[in-house]
Amino acid sequence: MCTAATLKTKDLYFGRTLDNEFSYFEEVTIVPRNFVINFRHLEPLNEHYAIIGMAYNKDDYPLFYDATNEKGLSIAGLNFVGNAYYREYSETSVNVAQFELIPFILGQCATVDEARKLIKTINIVKTPFSEELPVAQLHWLIADETRAVTLESTKDGINIYENSLGVLANNPPFPEQMENLSKYKHLSNEDTKNISGVNKDPRFYSKGIGAIGLPGDLSSLSRFARVAFTKGYSVSGESEEESVAQFFRILGSVFQTRGSNKTEFGLEITVYTSCCNASRGIYYYSTYENPQITGVNMHNEDLNGRQLIRYPLILKNNIIMQN
Repeated sequence: MCTAATLKTKDLYFGRTLDNEFSYFEEVTIVPRNFVINFRHLEPLNEHYAIIGMAYNKDDYPLFYDATNEKGLSIAGLNFVGNAYYREYSETSVNVAQFELIPFILGQCATVDEARKLIKTINIVKTPFSEELPVAQLHWLIADETRAVTLESTKDGINIYENSLGVLANNPPFPEQMENLSKYKHLSNEDTKNISGVNKDPRFYSKGIGAIGLPGDLSSLSRFARVAFTKGYSVSGESEEESVAQFFRILGSVFQTRGSNKTEFGLEITVYTSCCNASRGIYYYSTYENPQITGVNMHNEDLNGRQLIRYPLILKNNIIMQN
């Protein structure tokens, strides 16, 4: 399970939680402009926009979970099990394998509008990366500084939905996620003024009463609603420190603690949380064992290179003692 969001202050911030029972030893990965991006059914991209994001690198190929290109366009793929549907290879189509979608779009598109136009030309196919890595069932949040959309490939076809919230979780499909929010229209960041119509208000026992009813469980419907509420009332300064801290706090509202969610595969945790300053190409992350925020700036690297640049995650927590 995962949750993704955007935040606009002075710059655009884009990121997600990755919730899983285990890690694939993912790394912050930079794809420079002249690294050859190969595709299974298409000609390679020999020159393209530089990309930074979190990826599992297999056979010198970045399998991105979320990424941003040098133009500020960002994409995150989230589990969409049971609803995602990819098609067979077609001789008459532009066939893009599911695992190729993020570099295919980010390598060529600078805006959401350009991404929408490109997506309308493609056939997302179910070609696996390898026998050991079956096709992941995903849908995607795509954003630039002006807007966000949700991309879903289902049996009904490829659908692109305007996403004014800039929030995405897992199942059900995006229209149902949005419809579900109607149950929480009464919530507020202010204390309820009057709940019964009587002249005398009841005595409030606590602050935060206006948010009673906000779901606190870990289901994707509830996480979607909780991040939408938290982000919707978010107030942040425009400095880098304030914006980054605020973004991590927003996604912290759906952080999964070890032991709170037991699945057939083990205990699911928030393996990492990311926050990319998409406007400046700085990728920040924290991990379950290391809540310290660590950053990688793509513009401190040679973006005209031909080799992947990889940064293993710093997993050990450095606790600062003040006495």
